[in-house]
Amino acid sequence: MGRCNGRCTLVGFCCLQLIAALERQIFDFLGYQWAPILANFLHIMAVILGIFGTIQYRSKYLIMYAVWLVLWVGWNAFIICFYLEVGHLSQDRDFIMTFNTSLHRSWWMENGPGCLVTPVLNSRLALEDHHVITVSGCLLDYQYIEVLSSAAQIFLALTSSVGLTPMVTRRRRRHRIYSYSHCTRLGNFVPSICPGLCGTGPLGAPCPQLDAITTSGGQEQRQAASLHSPLAP
Repeated sequence: MGRCNGRCTLVGFCCLQLIAALERQIFDFLGYQWAPILANFLHIMAVILGIFGTIQYRSKYLIMYAVWLVLWVGWNAFIICFYLEVGHLSQDRDFIMTFNTSLHRSWWMENGPGCLVTPVLNSRLALEDHHVITVSGCLLDYQYIEVLSSAAQIFLALTSSVGLTPMVTRRRRRHRIYSYSHCTRLGNFVPSICPGLCGTGPLGAPCPQLDAITTSGGQEQRQAASLHSPLAP
């Protein structure tokens, strides 16, 4: 039974992020929270790229995933500040989550644990296609549910970044080692292909003709093939 290495652990955290994002997307759809819906969609795409890059050892995808994690942490920090009304942010004045297109709030406002919703009939505060309600008896207000959800997203993102850092650095180190061995097989260095990795001259020194290197490399390959051929004497 094989042991789980760092790559396996990172895939596991990415799967947890994917599950948490899908769960959050469902409740944001129910609450018509368009800004979080868009952010969740981009996060799901980034996590899928992260899983693919981890399994296939694609450093570019891992770097893109790492950059998105920074943006994702910042977005969730903003959500926490918004629902806690830090600074000049106000839920009664700023409808950022719906792009100022409606007065809808979080789905948890009316459907939180223990919440009792009472409609207010014939209220002058009711706008078109809206109704006024009073919510009481909630075991946990919707603001704190959203804050806990964002805090969980930040925790998963930071945990994934801890496992992602050695993956990216190890991959780049393997790429340098491969480039060095490839250049040493050429016998000389070409600055446009592998600058400063091998060769006898410093970076920027006169470079031999690439055609000559290719020709000599082809001759060596043909000689090696003839030596390993079963028809060779």
